[in-house]
Amino acid sequence: MSEKLKADQDVLLGDLRNVIADTEVMLKDVAQAGGAEAQALREKISANLSAAKTKLIETEQLVAEKARVAAKATDEYVHEHPWTSIGVAAGVGFLLGLLVSRR
Repeated sequence: MSEKLKADQDVLLGDLRNVIADTEVMLKDVAQAGGAEAQALREKISANLSAAKTKLIETEQLVAEKARVAAKATDEYVHEHPWTSIGVAAGVGFLLGLLVSRR
């Protein structure tokens, strides 16, 4: 399931980049346009920014879901292998202690 979340996240981020690029082009056009044309471009920019906000919210939800899945998997692993988890944590703590003490 995490592969699907990663793919969905990549698609949403690509869409967001496209919306931002389109909005930048429209902002340049607004600077050159006047009157009714400028108003139409402003409305398009507003719509693009609204779409970007929606995409950001969707991406945030996907990332949160991915974090929940990872946390659940970690929790299950720790419950199934408590001594291994303690050993790994102790090893990481020891290595961090060595790195910090060298400063």
